[in-house]
Amino acid sequence: MKELPKHNSGVSEYELFSFLSERILSGEISSFSALKDLSAPVLGNKRSHPVLLRAFELLKRLYWGFFASISPQTHHKLWGQLVITDKDFPDAGDLKRTLQISDIYVAMLDIHGYTRFCMESRKNLSMLHTLDQIIVNEIRGICTACGAVSQRERGDEIVVVATSASDILSATIGIIDYFGKTGFLNDPRIFTKRAGDAEALPVFKLSAGITGGNTTIPLIVTEKGNLSGFLLNSGARLQMLANRLSSSESKVMASKQVQMNFKKENDLNPCSLAENKAVYFFDTGQIEFKGVMIPTCEVVYNSNEMYKEQFSAELVRLFGSIKDNLWEQRIFVDTVGLFAKVTQVMPKFTVNASLPGEVLPVSNDTPANLAKKAIKAYVEDEDYVLALLYLRKFIEIARMIPSFDQLVMDYMEGVYARYELLLESYKKNIDRQIEENEKIIFQGNYYQAWTAAKKSVSVYEKFLEAGRNSTLITRKKNIWYGLIKEKSSEMVFTFHSGKK
Repeated sequence: MKELPKHNSGVSEYELFSFLSERILSGEISSFSALKDLSAPVLGNKRSHPVLLRAFELLKRLYWGFFASISPQTHHKLWGQLVITDKDFPDAGDLKRTLQISDIYVAMLDIHGYTRFCMESRKNLSMLHTLDQIIVNEIRGICTACGAVSQRERGDEIVVVATSASDILSATIGIIDYFGKTGFLNDPRIFTKRAGDAEALPVFKLSAGITGGNTTIPLIVTEKGNLSGFLLNSGARLQMLANRLSSSESKVMASKQVQMNFKKENDLNPCSLAENKAVYFFDTGQIEFKGVMIPTCEVVYNSNEMYKEQFSAELVRLFGSIKDNLWEQRIFVDTVGLFAKVTQVMPKFTVNASLPGEVLPVSNDTPANLAKKAIKAYVEDEDYVLALLYLRKFIEIARMIPSFDQLVMDYMEGVYARYELLLESYKKNIDRQIEENEKIIFQGNYYQAWTAAKKSVSVYEKFLEAGRNSTLITRKKNIWYGLIKEKSSEMVFTFHSGKK
């Protein structure tokens, strides 16, 4: 049959479906509106309507890609946002191809240890099949229960799309619960416990990046139903950042827009996450992605990490100082203060550390006193060399502490690296003054020892250190602040994720 007859008689349901499916498979028809126009001659016959809807299901599978599984019954909110519903057939319609709406969110998830699992299971293919089945079925089921839709990408990646911040967060934490055998979501309506063959799979950790909720960042749906656009890319960069900040535990990073929208959504009708106070949004500052600054936060859902709320104010203060380029004094003081606060509130630890002039065990309460010494050296004594030595030692201590927050570590290292740019020039300026005033600084026998020490590098360095602390050495602060101004372009501190 090349075309439908103008009258309904003589066309069986089988013939009609064959006719429509041939047009769909050939690519001649790729939208429901075109399918409906083609079927116009037989639409007067009510028996043609179920056939048209079956043809629409075929069209969805071929051309809706990521969203092929959604329907008004299973994904009511997604359907309302993503589909232009047909006025005569409420269960059918055309998929929007550019989603520039505020109520769209994307989560990118990556399974840690997937490659290693595949290598270890290469002689037991049933394990690989089981993992594949749970990603396709169980994870999709969790997402559907949350009003979201998911799809597997490139083996160990899962992409989730939802129409609210509450839904996308619930789906993400639900997936983490399923793979990690945890119960962070705690929502009886969403089943995240493993059953059957899935019980034999090992515990997996995941990293996730969530973006959305902003009309200025569109999501593009291609002709084949694939996703593209900055929204997807920024979610991937946040996932990469989450993975770098914690490669051994599950971590979720999100844009601040997600946080703000979550709070708005739950003001009047709280979801289970809000009711149970199961998540805390920890401000992580701005990251630069391809020239665009994205305000970010960590979604803290594990009660063992809720202590981060206690040093949030100190971290935000450091963000502000860095943004305002307050390198003269404020950034150093804020960085050292942040280190002291983090160590004070985090889980108990004890490490042995080598510090200026002493070796001692360091526990949670120790850094507070050490921080005071460092700040005194910088602010009161203007001994910038000693102050930076303390900061370097604090970084070494942080590296020895189990589970020390990696973001704080990154900022400590970044701040130290920029101050270190000034050290050599600063020392040369001060040492020049020492040379010019050596007979005044070192008198009597000390002067003879000084001249002799020049022949011995190690002793000479000790004399230089003593000379730098002499009250006769002036303008130390002017020299230090002058170098900060001179090297201001090198002192800029921007947190990057992915390609610049």
